[in-house]
Amino acid sequence: MTVNITSISTSSNGVWQGDNPLDFAFPLLIVQTTLILALSRFLAFLLKPLRQPKVIAEIIGGILLGPSALGRNQNYLHRIFPSWSTPILESVASIGLLFFLFLVGLELDLSSIRRSGRRALSIATAGITLPFVCGVGVAFVLRKSVDGADKAGYGTFLVFMGVALSITAFPVLARILAELKLLTTQVGETAMAAAAFNDVAAWILLALAVALAGDGEGGEHKSPLISLWVLLCGAAFVIFMMVVIKPAMSWVARRSPDNHSVDEAYICLTLAGVMVSGFMTDLIGIHSIFGAFVFGLTIPKGGGFAERLIERIEDFVTGLLLPLYFASSGLKTNVAKIRGLEAWGLLVLVITTACAGKIVGTFVVAMMCMIPARESLTLGVLMNTKGLVELIVLNIGKEKKVLNDEMFAILVLMALFTTFMTTPIVMTIYKPVRTHRRLRDFSNVDSSKYDLRILACVHGPGNVPSLISLIEATRSAKKSQLKLYVMRLVELTERSSSIIMVQRARKNGFPFINRFRRGQSQDRVEVAFEAYGQLGRASVRPTTAISSLSTMHEDICHVAEEKRATMVILPFHKQWKGEGYESMENMGNGWRGVNQRVLKNSPCSVAVLVDRGFGSGPQQTLGPTSTVIKRICILFFGGPDDREALELGARMAEHPAVKVTVIRFVEKDGSDSKDIILRPSPEKSNEQSYSFSTAAMDRRRRRWASSLNIH
Repeated sequence: MTVNITSISTSSNGVWQGDNPLDFAFPLLIVQTTLILALSRFLAFLLKPLRQPKVIAEIIGGILLGPSALGRNQNYLHRIFPSWSTPILESVASIGLLFFLFLVGLELDLSSIRRSGRRALSIATAGITLPFVCGVGVAFVLRKSVDGADKAGYGTFLVFMGVALSITAFPVLARILAELKLLTTQVGETAMAAAAFNDVAAWILLALAVALAGDGEGGEHKSPLISLWVLLCGAAFVIFMMVVIKPAMSWVARRSPDNHSVDEAYICLTLAGVMVSGFMTDLIGIHSIFGAFVFGLTIPKGGGFAERLIERIEDFVTGLLLPLYFASSGLKTNVAKIRGLEAWGLLVLVITTACAGKIVGTFVVAMMCMIPARESLTLGVLMNTKGLVELIVLNIGKEKKVLNDEMFAILVLMALFTTFMTTPIVMTIYKPVRTHRRLRDFSNVDSSKYDLRILACVHGPGNVPSLISLIEATRSAKKSQLKLYVMRLVELTERSSSIIMVQRARKNGFPFINRFRRGQSQDRVEVAFEAYGQLGRASVRPTTAISSLSTMHEDICHVAEEKRATMVILPFHKQWKGEGYESMENMGNGWRGVNQRVLKNSPCSVAVLVDRGFGSGPQQTLGPTSTVIKRICILFFGGPDDREALELGARMAEHPAVKVTVIRFVEKDGSDSKDIILRPSPEKSNEQSYSFSTAAMDRRRRRWASSLNIH
């Protein structure tokens, strides 16, 4: 059925006046958006155990809603996704894409790329050069084998295929690394730096491809001067943005202090700048997303201005608009266009070539950089991640008529497969071996030959005083030197900009923790531990854990293993506050579960610090010449955990300001625990229901937490 799009009204008069809302643009857009979000979220839930990035669910959702699956029913397709609604849906989705690329540019720190060194640059160069050459080679085969592939200009088609096979999706890779607990490892940092190099090169190549493409068809007959003018104007645009706009945005950022709200006029000015930059590159002849990306690069990365921008626009863009773009890619993917064994063989050829080019190129150069074989192979698989940026390239290629329906479907499936395979393969080939370490293993070792390494975890500033007091009590001049690794525990949400915290961590050692009062919290924690380290009381090295609560324990255990920590200190999930410490703040059962899983899986001893004001009062923080006496009581029942507490107490006893008391409980012969009656104290407990149980204790295998009371 042919529809004149100019006759489509925005809103209906309602069913009571005989109008079908699905025949009107805005109600239909609401239905389409709701359907896409519901299906993509459901698929994301199903794929969560496989640790797949959200973009996989969104692409699959679009394919299922499109002509490959549900769209085979023509009544459904013409009613829910009619052809006249496609420009409207894609226009709304393109706004989301425009601002998303602005966020990508905002999060991409060029200075950190420059600091990444020759190793990351070499890996990125190999990871983009070899696949690009392989893509050009495959383009010759596809051009002769796929009907209609020869309509686009020869050079344009070769460049697009090279770019499509050589791209690494920086935002998707960051999410995968976070899920796999590799974000703060050497492999993760190298992969992120190389992917950032790759990202910049990919956008330059994409700008070149778009400049060469023109309108796609008949590109061979277009004057080369046109492409040259487009490239020159694009270069002039980038220079103007870096020379003129970047200093202007730096001035705006300086006018927006970290701890104060940003002026609404500056926010509106920046959002308008995104739109204007996109319009200018579209006017030049390069896609509008390139302008938004470059404008994002001009925003200063330090300070609160960039953070406020992310807060304002990220949830709306990544949660609502961006899924529409990826789903629209799936809607345009018709798997039925891949007909016959030859077409499916071409799909296998494209996937094999893309994987071989990325993995082999990265692996060889990583080995030349003296990276071990297993880590080199892991880097190759990680750099093979496609997904998000790949789809942008493919959509531009289809929009410019460089790719027909069959080619588009083949390349979308290639991007889907290569991204899907990353997580399971990395989990298979990269499994660090863990060994359990205990304090008493070093009790008979010469103290000058080893460092006592402690991994101390904190939720926020409230944990700092008691933690420093405990560490100072543990530090002994008579025994080994102390190395303290301070880990800030950050819950990873669905917000893609959580990854920006890792880039911050590389600069100052601490991530930004929560969205509210983030700068103030970070300053207090950072200053406290920096001051403690500068006084020479311990070697303090900050690190980060950015994970969902369900997998946070894996990150903690991995860092404990990597840093060869002897003990992990965890903050209790409840914190007492106020005068007399009568009020209590509960961090939630999620954090309690984190502690429980660390206790179960840790490669070393674990201590849970229950803070009832230890170190929070005046003159409570210990020092070598402190006159404040800390009294420590160790309740010793027997078993491995109690012996660990006893070993820790022995270290504390050597501190001049610590007095240790050990109370040993001995089982009396002939006593029977059945005569013991447990009752709650009505004066000290408000709980309505209680449950008590007793169990026989095997002292040789006991793994419960020991009691170490500090007053």
